[in-house]
Amino acid sequence: MFKVTPNGINRLDIELSGKLGTDEMKIALDELVSLSENIANGKMLYDVIDFHLPSLGAIVIEFSRLPSMFGLIKKFDRAAVLTDKAWLKKISEFEGTLFPGLEIKAFNRDQKADAEAWLSS
Repeated sequence: MFKVTPNGINRLDIELSGKLGTDEMKIALDELVSLSENIANGKMLYDVIDFHLPSLGAIVIEFSRLPSMFGLIKKFDRAAVLTDKAWLKKISEFEGTLFPGLEIKAFNRDQKADAEAWLSS
């Protein structure tokens, strides 16, 4: 499941659990692009509940949309990632170094209040 919910004017909350297939990835990316259309200086809160690697077809869909994803990422300044997996925390924060202008910080899932405070600061 990949659920995107607007939270205020410039924030999206994204809930990720389970394994994404091709159809789910198409829907999720379309929704993400649509909901971020009018965002500037945005914030994202990712809640990774139960992570599984996406299917090969879903990965192909994601790579085919990389140009539009780069444009989308430029709309956001900060992203907080809630996860209890140490390796996901490291990968998430490493991704922040790959995208100039986007700061990514990882938190334990029970630190949601801290993540929200960081996003607001």
